[in-house]
Amino acid sequence: MTGPVVTDLAAGRLLVATPLLGDPHFARTVVLLLQHDDEDGALGLVLDRETRTPVGEVLLGWGRLAVGSGHVHEGGPVQPEAAICLGRLVPGGSTGSFSELEGSPGLGTVDLDGDPDALPLEAVRVYAGYAGWSAGQLESEVDDGAWWVLDSLPGDALTPRPDRLREQVLRRQGPPLAFAAVLPDDPTLN
Repeated sequence: MTGPVVTDLAAGRLLVATPLLGDPHFARTVVLLLQHDDEDGALGLVLDRETRTPVGEVLLGWGRLAVGSGHVHEGGPVQPEAAICLGRLVPGGSTGSFSELEGSPGLGTVDLDGDPDALPLEAVRVYAGYAGWSAGQLESEVDDGAWWVLDSLPGDALTPRPDRLREQVLRRQGPPLAFAAVLPDDPTLN
């Protein structure tokens, strides 16, 4: 299934799992690439898998900034005990505790050691773990048809409904890729 798929991998792009991707860590997910280069590989966050743990239970003071349900999200299978925070600055805000994501003005990673009350942030989402690929590994998976590489929109990373993100991203691509938004988990059972 083809569509307006971007061919180059870069920070700020989305990886949307195709029906060919059988790995349970990534099946039916949307991953935001935070970093990609030929030498170090790629690092990203699964955007649409929420846990039942409130952010405020594990990171005091950060819960009030957490968007949506305010729960921690599963960022990926690598180092699930590590926390990565995505945040959106208030318009015109700046801080040394914020590293802007290339190609995504106002969106970036946030240093969780900072004081949440002193940072000019509109919203955050905290992820446990991350997704990682060695050099050339992600390119190989894309070539094998496991991922669609798509442009992101400013609201994707912190959407209030992460459970609907994959469907929304695919639908906005238009046909024929939009049809994948409604495919069942196992098309053979249809």
